[in-house]
Amino acid sequence: MKTLKEYISDARAGNYALGHFNISNLEGLWAIYRAAKALDLPVVVGVSEGERDFVGVKQAVALVRSLREGEGYPIFLNADHTYSVDRVKEAIDAGFDAVIFDGAKMTFDENVAMTQQCVTYARTQGAKVLVEAELGYIGQSSKVLDAIPEGAAVDESQLTTVDEAVKFVKATGIDLFSSAVGSIHGMLRASKDPDLHIGRIKEIAAAVETPLVLHGASGLREENVREAIAAGISLVHINTEMRVAFADSLKASLAEHPDEVAPYKIMKPTTEAMQKVIDAKLRLFAGR
Repeated sequence: MKTLKEYISDARAGNYALGHFNISNLEGLWAIYRAAKALDLPVVVGVSEGERDFVGVKQAVALVRSLREGEGYPIFLNADHTYSVDRVKEAIDAGFDAVIFDGAKMTFDENVAMTQQCVTYARTQGAKVLVEAELGYIGQSSKVLDAIPEGAAVDESQLTTVDEAVKFVKATGIDLFSSAVGSIHGMLRASKDPDLHIGRIKEIAAAVETPLVLHGASGLREENVREAIAAGISLVHINTEMRVAFADSLKASLAEHPDEVAPYKIMKPTTEAMQKVIDAKLRLFAGR
């Protein structure tokens, strides 16, 4: 089986993208695995700090490894949005395949310094874990929003510049790079999210060799996501749309079966609802 780094390199060379989907429970993991397996596509499971606290750091590793090693399937685990070096180290030590240090709200120099510590630790531990870092703030919460998060970089003047991207990647030695290109975390309640700045993605992709990651893809127009992948995005994150599918399905399940007390019966529709979302996203990212 190829490594995650090799799968991402293949995606970059082939002008398609891998899908990254977050989980908070076993239903989410099964939804991701079943959707990916049905399409025969590699996939990345993400757990943010809050999600890791709920699922368990070592438990998340064991769950994903049970599918990769037990079923021989290319499913990988990422420590999504991690805000301290200690928690990055925790994920690396636990056996995650990738980690993200999120210093997007820090100054450029602070972000570089903290990211360097994460990269150094990953390398000195002999780990094959990929280290990603972010430059440019796009919000933090994966939820339905009434307005664009305060301070999120959506206007062209606020986006990560090419010079900043080149300087940051060179200084940190990261394996994956996420920049502010117009997306936001979460998704707007009353409309599609603002379009990405495709030109900026193209410029950054041409200037750095490090694969590019798109965060905050929930709520974007499908054609805009296709354009972003064609411009150089190799990994796309989805979380909010899965959460909405889960919550809506759970509410419907409880309303339709008010006397049901078996959790596996109540929760089965949530897995199916999330799997439907993931299937559509994977097809979109793979160009199918």
